[in-house]
Amino acid sequence: MTFKEKVFNLLEQGLSQKPSLFLVDLNISDSLKITVTLDGDNGVVLQDCVDISRAIEQNLDREEQDFSLEVASAGVSTPLKLVRQYRKNIGRTLQVKTATETIEAKLDEVSENGIVLSWATREPKKIGKGKETINNKREILFTEIKEAIVIIIFN
Repeated sequence: MTFKEKVFNLLEQGLSQKPSLFLVDLNISDSLKITVTLDGDNGVVLQDCVDISRAIEQNLDREEQDFSLEVASAGVSTPLKLVRQYRKNIGRTLQVKTATETIEAKLDEVSENGIVLSWATREPKKIGKGKETINNKREILFTEIKEAIVIIIFN
């Protein structure tokens, strides 16, 4: 078993103890720097990172392989990667970049293939003067999304 496989198995065992957490990214550099990025259905607290770190570190031998380990939560500005991340953010505002445009809108729905966004725009009336509010809704496939980030709105 390779070092990476061993780390991944230990990580999976640690995550099995905390089903609300999930792996966003695992990176092991050539110098054996292990970087684990987690997210959770209800967020990630410091203790979650400590527990996963221990699950990995206590089962590896530094005498056998010298390594460094960093376990962190996906930051607020980290782009969404997984369907599970999109699902936990239903109702929040996202900035979604495709090849041709950038849309800032509310995430309404998530399927296995894509997302549905909604937003309102003010447009000139078709008849008469002034503007009217138009409610827009658009489905975007995951294959079209280049980057999606949750926008934090302070009220």
